Amino acid sequence: IAEWIAGRNHTVVTKFILIAFTERPEWLPLFLVFLSFYLVTLLGNAGMIILIRKDRWLHTPMYFFLSHLSFVDFSYSSVTVPQMLGVLLEHGAVISQARCAAQFFLFTFFASTECYLLAIMAYDCYVVVCQPLLYVTVMPEKDRLGLVTGAYVAGFSSAFVRVTAFMLSFCGNNEINFIFCDLLPLLKLTCGESYTQEVVIIVFAIFVMPACILVILVSYLFIIVAIMKIRSAGGQAKTFSTCASHLTAVALFFGTLIFMYLRDNAGQSSEEERVVSVLYTVVTPMLNPLIYSLRNKEVKEAVMKALSRSKSSGRPL
Repeated sequence: IAEWIAGRNHTVVTKFILIAFTERPEWLPLFLVFLSFYLVTLLGNAGMIILIRKDRWLHTPMYFFLSHLSFVDFSYSSVTVPQMLGVLLEHGAVISQARCAAQFFLFTFFASTECYLLAIMAYDCYVVVCQPLLYVTVMPEKDRLGLVTGAYVAGFSSAFVRVTAFMLSFCGNNEINFIFCDLLPLLKLTCGESYTQEVVIIVFAIFVMPACILVILVSYLFIIVAIMKIRSAGGQAKTFSTCASHLTAVALFFGTLIFMYLRDNAGQSSEEERVVSVLYTVVTPMLNPLIYSLRNKEVKEAVMKALSRSKSSGRPL
């Protein structure tokens, strides 16, 4: 697990041991809870993608973006949760530095892409509410594809920059008391100064999350202004409900990320870090399809139609 470097007073770590939650006597209930959450995540997001592809009434820009959000939730949960289940089941797991770097890259890629997708969906809500007559013109298929492609490219770029953390040397203790290979717990294992990589975290925090949050805030500012111009309370509620699901998803995702990455980590315990990481890797991807299906009339109608077709044909959905 570690290689001795002659002439130095430390060993260079080439493998890590993930030990999150393994010290808890209630590891089996945790395993069953996380497993059930993960299965709901897979079924919910895969079901949302299939539903949007099959129902022609959902072939709109909003649901096009939602299908990609479901794919990203499905993917970044699958990057971390299966390994976390393995850690609980085996009371720890050894992971090579290369595999750790690959996991970190993929997680950062999908998480960053989700940031950009949520910002794009906020702009989409703005167009729906503020420029409904121009919606088809403003959001043609070519532009939708361009926006989604841009989100994936930007997510890849963010991941590529942050994975340079693995150019550092790791030494001493090789235990990571976390559920996956994330940058904050890894920096605690570096030899010497990690100032450059801490700057990378700050740059990521400054240019990715706040940039996306700014787009979301500006979009909703215009949406609120448009809603306030509607005289009837019923009309205001109906208009706001168009974007209520997206606003809930934004609050869940960015709330946990801000708590994790944009606050002083000096007094932050490992227990707090692990709990917050569970929220954005396990809980949020599970809740997103539920939020959009329970709060969205079109999705509920599509689900009912799919179930009725399944019953009439005698075949499973």
